[in-house]
Amino acid sequence: MLNLDPQELVLRLVVVAMLLLVSLPFHEFSHALAAYRLGDSTARFMGRLTLDPRVHFDPVGGLMLLLSTLAGGGFGWAKPTPVNPFNLRYGQWGDALVAAAGPLSNLVLAIAAAIPLRFLLASGMDVPYLTELLAFFVLINLLLMVFNFIPIPPLDGSHVLYALLDRQTAAQIRPMLDQYGPFLLLLLILLPSFGVASPLDFLFSGVAEPLFRFLVGVG
Repeated sequence: MLNLDPQELVLRLVVVAMLLLVSLPFHEFSHALAAYRLGDSTARFMGRLTLDPRVHFDPVGGLMLLLSTLAGGGFGWAKPTPVNPFNLRYGQWGDALVAAAGPLSNLVLAIAAAIPLRFLLASGMDVPYLTELLAFFVLINLLLMVFNFIPIPPLDGSHVLYALLDRQTAAQIRPMLDQYGPFLLLLLILLPSFGVASPLDFLFSGVAEPLFRFLVGVG
């Protein structure tokens, strides 16, 4: 049973709300918009070319996010955006651009929130809760960007990886990665539960945290 004080409980619920109402819908909308711009209207026809969080909400992914965040983690997902890669211009590169649009949209959100946060920190203004909320929003979106750029299926980074590889190499490794990638990703996520350091921790501390300090102007 969770033993959280009211302030910590509210903070974790706010994090879940930020993800479900802003970060994840904007991420999926960006996939849909990039696909539409590159010639695929599948997401648009299915009503996914919108920022409405209800359209992108996945009940299982949302529940997982809520429970894992309350437990001290934070893993969940929105409804994947449908994309038909055969409709996209530029072939494999078009698919990579659509995939990259999601994580890059989280970077845009992080930068947008970091601007007022940087001003507040530099001016020394004390606005109760606003500074903390902005800081969490910046960090959450940076973590989403870094996580989704990991080149393991079903994450967006796998599509970018396939585009960067030559066709022969991509054709050789894609079936194996697509088959075993989800299990590898799950293993990486669960490693800390067994007291084992996960490469994800090093990735977050080595990429997301320095980016956070750079954006908000802290040492």
